Amino acid sequence: MIEVLSAGLFTTVQDEGRWGYQAFGMPVAGAIDRYACRVANILAGNPPEAACLEMTLTGDSLRFEKDAFVAVSGAGMLATLNSEPIADWSAFPVAAGSVLAFGYAQEGCRGYLAVHGGIDVPQVLGSRSTYTRAAVGGVEGRKLRAGDVLKIGNQARMAGIACALPHEFRPVYGSSVTLRVLIGPQDDLFTPEGITTLFNGSYTISNEADRMGYRLEGPVIGHKAKADIVSDALCQGAIQVPGHGMPIVMMADRATTGGYTKIGTVIGPDLTLMAQAKPGDGVAFRQCSDEGAVEALRTERERYAAIADWRAGVTGTEKTSVKSFTMTVNGQVYSIEISEER
Repeated sequence: MIEVLSAGLFTTVQDEGRWGYQAFGMPVAGAIDRYACRVANILAGNPPEAACLEMTLTGDSLRFEKDAFVAVSGAGMLATLNSEPIADWSAFPVAAGSVLAFGYAQEGCRGYLAVHGGIDVPQVLGSRSTYTRAAVGGVEGRKLRAGDVLKIGNQARMAGIACALPHEFRPVYGSSVTLRVLIGPQDDLFTPEGITTLFNGSYTISNEADRMGYRLEGPVIGHKAKADIVSDALCQGAIQVPGHGMPIVMMADRATTGGYTKIGTVIGPDLTLMAQAKPGDGVAFRQCSDEGAVEALRTERERYAAIADWRAGVTGTEKTSVKSFTMTVNGQVYSIEISEER
């Protein structure tokens, strides 16, 4: 059991998301930084689908009633265990009665805490993720608050062993991000100058930036006519541009449909950069080809496999097996490999 002594600004239980229900109006939710969440689970010895705590800007103070094993990743939040500093991107044991505390994010925006066995909250539509706007999942569908008690599950896959992630696998968080974008689906509703503005302009994250979406400020993106369309599907990373011409990047808690024109979509592997950006940080967009997007996904999968293999070597267990599948983008077939621990 874990008791929340003091709660951070916005801490929720998240996993890989509530996929398969968008047709019924249920948003996906899930970890906004899928890389940091996935790596935390690998370090903790959990399967990818285990639920973690996602902390935003400021972290929590937690007391563990029993011995546990945990991992931290993502934003550097000055973690301490019984007032002793804890290294970022590391896994370590926690003795019964100990207090694990997090401060303000010195680098990045969102920190993750994975517990060996996962955070045990009821599944809703196959996921433990919290979607606060509908009070679904997690702890009563809300952010954590002081006095909450969390159960530890039994989803562990590998033995817990203290370790620190090699630096080559750790993202570097700065004051600006460059995001690769697939153009469309409504790029034909923007002027050529508007599209050029998106890819040549410099934007700043406004104070309206949360798990639903990031509103940006900068040069106006011009439409040919109206900015409104008949509402259609809204994917993660979609860049909506309302009538005022300022782009909005949709994130994990986005709605399932939207009625603003979408000039492009930030590719999945780059959304982890946006998730770790704060209000005031700079954003630039660069156009990406279909082939480039698939290659970025392949590279991300390879990083997970490499981290899992490194972790297996630390514990002396078997390394990963690889499964392949194909995907089709605009009529072109690509091969993708996914690694699974044995």
